Amino acid sequence: MLSHDQIWGAIDTLAQRYGFTASGLARKAGLDATTFNRSKRLGPDGRERWPSTESIAKILAATGASLDEFMSVVLKRAPAPARTIPLIGFAQAGSGGFFDDGGFPAGTGWEEVAFPGVTDEKAYALEISGDSMLPLYRDGDTIIVSPTATVRRGDRVVVKTVEGEVLAKQLKRQTAKTVELASLNPEHSDRVLNLAEIAFMARVIWASQ
Repeated sequence: MLSHDQIWGAIDTLAQRYGFTASGLARKAGLDATTFNRSKRLGPDGRERWPSTESIAKILAATGASLDEFMSVVLKRAPAPARTIPLIGFAQAGSGGFFDDGGFPAGTGWEEVAFPGVTDEKAYALEISGDSMLPLYRDGDTIIVSPTATVRRGDRVVVKTVEGEVLAKQLKRQTAKTVELASLNPEHSDRVLNLAEIAFMARVIWASQ
């Protein structure tokens, strides 16, 4: 039987593994920043409070961790070795020859970063440059992109145009002919692209904090 300390300890460990504080992980998961505070783990009467399954599901979605990885932390099993994924700079991403027609990194000789919990074998990392993604992404931040993940309205996405422009935006709306992209930085305008202008669009599944 799982204990109260095991579950909360696993949440703390997962937060540290992905570079968050407990409050940072809560915000990343779309929860109140105090959700995982130690003061919330016991009620006023001293009874144990347990995190909801919904909260745990949101943690996994926010970090990209699998349920198996979370349970490995709960049960203190040795985690699976972190696989490495290609690391691509934004300038490289806009150049020709770095992606195939499906939006997957092509060729060899990439720099690589170790990243736990990524099950998509086509996933790759992009290093942000410039200020067009402020305040969400800063110069030097790393985002993990999954070309095979389903993209839905409201998702943060990386889009490459057939002209070689690479954009990090939020998917606002998609029709049979166009894609509307909301800018993350209010100083940069939103974009509307015809589908014929888009080489590929991939979902951002994780970002460094």
